[in-house]
Amino acid sequence: MATKWTGLMLLGALGVAQAQTAPPVDPLSTRPGWETGLQASRYRYEEPDFAKLTGNRAGLSAAYTEVDGRAFGRFEARYSYGSLTYQGSGTQNDVPDHIFELRAIGGADYRPGSRVSLSPFAGLGYRYLYDDLRGYDVVGNVAYFGYRRYSQYLYLPLGLTARLSAGRGWVLAPTVEYDVFLRGRQQSKLSDTGFAGAQDITNEQRHGRGWRASFMIEAGHLTFGPWVDYWSIKDSEVSNGFFEPASHTREAGIEVRYRF
Repeated sequence: MATKWTGLMLLGALGVAQAQTAPPVDPLSTRPGWETGLQASRYRYEEPDFAKLTGNRAGLSAAYTEVDGRAFGRFEARYSYGSLTYQGSGTQNDVPDHIFELRAIGGADYRPGSRVSLSPFAGLGYRYLYDDLRGYDVVGNVAYFGYRRYSQYLYLPLGLTARLSAGRGWVLAPTVEYDVFLRGRQQSKLSDTGFAGAQDITNEQRHGRGWRASFMIEAGHLTFGPWVDYWSIKDSEVSNGFFEPASHTREAGIEVRYRF
């Protein structure tokens, strides 16, 4: 019996010793695991000489990262809601606007110095937007009727995250990214206007670009900081005599994330 208890005590002591000598988490490396976050932003969508949508947004984000050596893979999801103001053919307030985004990226960590790491990445992204402009406005003697719009982008994110040690476990983590626009589709529910013969239109978009940047601060389980997204999309292809005009989208905000 004494031999049995002695063996268990030795195993327990060995486990404690291994835990005490385990290497600390490297704050300059990509961290594995789950993250959840909250976002607040200011949004502006503009079709030059046609219309614009502006307002505040609130959102949720989630991500999961898997790390193998210095290589990493990451899956990201984001949902954002805004109650926006429309100005164009008439004016409308409190327009519901939803954005849902999914991204899968992969990359690797490189250490050019003891206090800095560089993490280039590439992947695939999908962006879905829905806004509801149903209703009408009268300007002068003219009545303008709104409709629902659905927007989808497929794009290729190419970016770089740098992590700079600020001491005592604090890390500055700026990220820059260029988004290669692969394809877009705009669906306009013109039947919502109620006009006789009005048909829903789908327009394909072939040309555009995007970029985004953030300046995050990482400390323990928390990550926080400002970010900005931008899209510039060219005129769509013509469908049944209609086209989706060129547009510019700018969104800037702050985010706080917690890492499990």
